Amino acid sequence: MQRVAMVSGDRQPVAARVAAEIGCGEVVAECLPQNKVDYVSDLKKRGYRVAVIGDGVNDAPALAAGDMGVAMGAAGSEVAIQSATIALMNSDLRRLPFLVRLSRQTRLVINQNFLFGIMFIILGMTAASLGIINPIVAAILHNAGSLIVVFNSARLVRQGEELVPFEPEAAPAGSDSAADMTAQPA
Repeated sequence: MQRVAMVSGDRQPVAARVAAEIGCGEVVAECLPQNKVDYVSDLKKRGYRVAVIGDGVNDAPALAAGDMGVAMGAAGSEVAIQSATIALMNSDLRRLPFLVRLSRQTRLVINQNFLFGIMFIILGMTAASLGIINPIVAAILHNAGSLIVVFNSARLVRQGEELVPFEPEAAPAGSDSAADMTAQPA
C-alpha cells in the first residue's frame, strides 16, 4: 500500500479528528459523492490501483469507481453494499490484509483446479483412445479428478483460522446494549 487517504463528507474538524485516531495523514473533508468519485478517478489516471472503503449512500459512487470497493456490511447501507466489490460482515478493517491474502490464495487454487481438471481429461481421453484403458476407467479417472479439485478447494475453508481468537464475541442472548458484552483477557 503506497498511500492512504480519508475522503469524507464530514466537516473538516470531525474528519481531521477521525483521521488522527486512525493514523491517516491525508484528509479531504466536506466532499460530495461526486467529489469522491473525482478523487478516485484522479488517482486511477495517475496509475494508482484504488481500494475504496465506505458504508453510506454517499460512498456508493466512489465504491463503484474504485478498482476494489469494500462496503462495511454490518453498518453499511444497501446501496453501498450493492456498489462494492466486497461486503465485510463486520466493521473490523484489520481483516482487510487477510481478505487480500485469501483472494490471492483463491486465485491460485482456481488455476490449480483448472490445470488438474484439464490434465485428467486429456490423460483419460488419450489413454482411452489409444486403448490403454477402457472408456469406463477413463470416466472413473475423470471423476477422481473432480474429487481432487474439490479437496484442493476445501483447503481454503481453513484460511483465517488464526484470526478466530481475535473475533469479537456475540452479545449474550436477549442483550440489546454493547455494555452487556464482556471483553476477554488477552
